[in-house]
Amino acid sequence: MSKTRDAIINGKAVLGIELGSTRIKSVLIGEDGVPAASGAHDWENRFEDGIWTYALEDIWGGLQDSYTKMAEDVKATYGVEITSLAAIGFSAMMHGYMVFDKSGQLLVPFRTWRNTMTEQAGRQLTDLFQYHIPQRWSIAHLYQAILNGEAHTSKIDYLVTLAGYIHWQLTGQKVLGIGEASGMFPIDIQTKDYNRRMTEQFDACIADRGFSWKLRDIMPKVLVAGDDAGTLTQEGAKRLDISGKLQAGIPVCPPEGDAGTGMAATNSVAVRTGNVSAGTSVFGMVVMEKELSKVYEEIDLVTTPDGNLAGMVHCNNCTSDLNAWVNLFQEFAESLGMNADRNRLFDVLYHKALEGDKDCGGLLAYNYLSGEHVTGFETGRPLFVRKPDSSFNLANFMRVHLMASLSVLKTGLDLMLKEEGVKADRICGHGGLFKTKGVGQSILAAAIDAPVFVMETAGEGGAWGIALLASYMVHKAEGESLDDYLNHKVFAGQEGTRIDPDPADVKGFDEFLAVYTAGLPIERAAADHLK
Repeated sequence: MSKTRDAIINGKAVLGIELGSTRIKSVLIGEDGVPAASGAHDWENRFEDGIWTYALEDIWGGLQDSYTKMAEDVKATYGVEITSLAAIGFSAMMHGYMVFDKSGQLLVPFRTWRNTMTEQAGRQLTDLFQYHIPQRWSIAHLYQAILNGEAHTSKIDYLVTLAGYIHWQLTGQKVLGIGEASGMFPIDIQTKDYNRRMTEQFDACIADRGFSWKLRDIMPKVLVAGDDAGTLTQEGAKRLDISGKLQAGIPVCPPEGDAGTGMAATNSVAVRTGNVSAGTSVFGMVVMEKELSKVYEEIDLVTTPDGNLAGMVHCNNCTSDLNAWVNLFQEFAESLGMNADRNRLFDVLYHKALEGDKDCGGLLAYNYLSGEHVTGFETGRPLFVRKPDSSFNLANFMRVHLMASLSVLKTGLDLMLKEEGVKADRICGHGGLFKTKGVGQSILAAAIDAPVFVMETAGEGGAWGIALLASYMVHKAEGESLDDYLNHKVFAGQEGTRIDPDPADVKGFDEFLAVYTAGLPIERAAADHLK
């Protein structure tokens, strides 16, 4: 406590802030990388005019509230106030589309990763580049807007993601960490920059449109972990800390997306390591030794924060539908006059799933709150189905929703780990699905048929991950790699809890997935007929 208090007083603490899908979290760490204080602001995306979006006022109001609550936690715990910091890092949901004109005005509402209306653009760009371009990538959104003839495309001066936008507004620097940049446009692993051949192909493809801009002119500069990414400006300090106590001039690390911060938070930046982040959405990543043998629509190629190639399977849906069912159980309990503690409710229901039949007893669920590109759905309808003779009980009901949350992920990871033979010495789980000890972890182990580790710090999430990246920037030794820094100065001696796959669980998941795949036409019918 005394050491941490001194670090805060002397401006040696480091702050990480991540804007996630449902929560904006601020985590303050000491010089040892251990979380010292935190604050969070809950928010939700809006579905307006057919677009999943967040309003600018929600972004800034949420960011300020998260910081304020963290500062209040510091004062309550240590009796001091924050005036300066050693470094700051900003992170957010990867991908998406934010475009601005020369005056810095947002041209169209922020289009998040969750939107699935860029199928035409993604398909055409994949054919053009011979490189998989997912629908949620910034370049797919840009090209789809061009194909749609949207008038704003001729006025674009800057194209960036949410993390890059926050960084730009608070530092004045138009830069992006390489991991986040790899979710905007393909990266050349050798040059650690946007792929030159592909940028030239894109410019040639749209040359007949007569735009005044070239692609590289409107995208942020690419930086790797540890690079200088600017400092907090006077205006930025006032915009972040509405109390006015925070000083300007604090170094800010390259902004990263939630994939990169997840890798940092789980010590998964080295080759043959991987992680699964499971919350509102779910993605699994493995840092690869070599390129894949061919293009897979189900596998994205992105990078670690220090520029290593990683295969990524991203699914739009994970725990949202599962959480909705838990909410229903909570409402039922409260209707009976019971004070149902939410954490206790999750704990009881999740553990109940471990009592269920390995194949879920013939129950079937699709958690598609929104579209799911891996299985070919542009829109989603959450769905629960059973046969008259299915074993319909609470254990199977909870188990089927947990397994449904990971089924699309398993489809993609099977291609990478089994068909391509990508090697992973360890997979680390983090995110909301793993908060109930041992449950989500054992389900994931069954899904990927591999050991899964969960660290005690896994619940800290991406805000802690971006704080570690900011700490690396200011505390790394000369020539020290990000992998070495994390291994020796953050995770030394931490292995986490390991769960090996149970062969019966693996067999049950495979049997369930066969039923799940065969039943996809049911989900299609729901999407087609429930308008």
